Amino acid sequence: MSSAALPAAERFEWFTDVVAQEIVPTAISSEHSRDFRAEAAALDLGRVQVTKFAHAPLRARRTAAHVRRSDPEQYQLGLVTTGSMWFAQNGIEAGFLSGDMVLWDTSHPFESCALPDDAGLIGSVVLAFPRSALSLRGARVERLLGQRLSAGHGMGAILAQYVRALAAHGADCGPAELEQLGTVALDLVGACLAGQLGVEDELSVEARTSALLERINTFIEHNLGDPELTPSVVAARHSMSLRRLQLLFREQGETVAAGIRRRRLERCRSDLANPALLTSPVHAVAGRWGFTNAAVFSRAFREAYGSSPTEFRQWAVREALARNINEPCAPGTSGGVGRP
Repeated sequence: MSSAALPAAERFEWFTDVVAQEIVPTAISSEHSRDFRAEAAALDLGRVQVTKFAHAPLRARRTAAHVRRSDPEQYQLGLVTTGSMWFAQNGIEAGFLSGDMVLWDTSHPFESCALPDDAGLIGSVVLAFPRSALSLRGARVERLLGQRLSAGHGMGAILAQYVRALAAHGADCGPAELEQLGTVALDLVGACLAGQLGVEDELSVEARTSALLERINTFIEHNLGDPELTPSVVAARHSMSLRRLQLLFREQGETVAAGIRRRRLERCRSDLANPALLTSPVHAVAGRWGFTNAAVFSRAFREAYGSSPTEFRQWAVREALARNINEPCAPGTSGGVGRP
């Protein structure tokens, strides 16, 4: 949804209606109300709703009267992606957030002020979910309302990365996948808040397991280029036995080693298909993602994609160049190598 599709005089009112519908009713004011620039996108993940915003500077205030008229009884978690935002609830000020998160309760009044980046817009992603969806006790969670939640390290960084991924790629998923993504989002929010409060033991076993898997997967993603990355290293890094790690991954349908190999191959495939990396030799691409033996890499690549790395690169680059001149190649015409 974009304000650009509307006459200038209607854009600000349209945006306030979107906020009221997707977040909660608030009193919004802006010096740019005569020609308000804004975009919004919403995604339903079952118990969790995700809304992505980009908009001009504004001030927002949710009063007790707003609460009485309309209260979905939700917690809402906001991640500031561009620009900065000041937020306050229950007498607590998060200060000016930039890249960090803040949690609020729709049953209490709040105030916020959004300041732009160099492009003149503020970007944010908001997760909204019922208070009952968290296994943490409400009295504990209330201590975090209006406080800055750092997205720079630990579970906060993992949660923020997940929220950004939802906003960027969630719309590509089917209904069953979206429901699962919503469950993982709740588990990560719970783990992040529990970590802030020091009460991780209050989380359900399922929530702790989900958060642990997300931490492990994030660690693997960040270390794929290290040839020394093995299941034993992953287990040691997370203070668990190799057997426990293997049991966790068995529920995901693949072994730890297979998961590492699959992700490395996916990165190699992406690089080989990139015309900008054409001068990088195949063995250098493989080495960048942790493959130290060219023969082992070539065999694993052929098993996964049905062609050698060199054949795939030739096909992929030829297709990319053909698209650029608006003459796409037909799959399967590059020396017998079909669409991988």
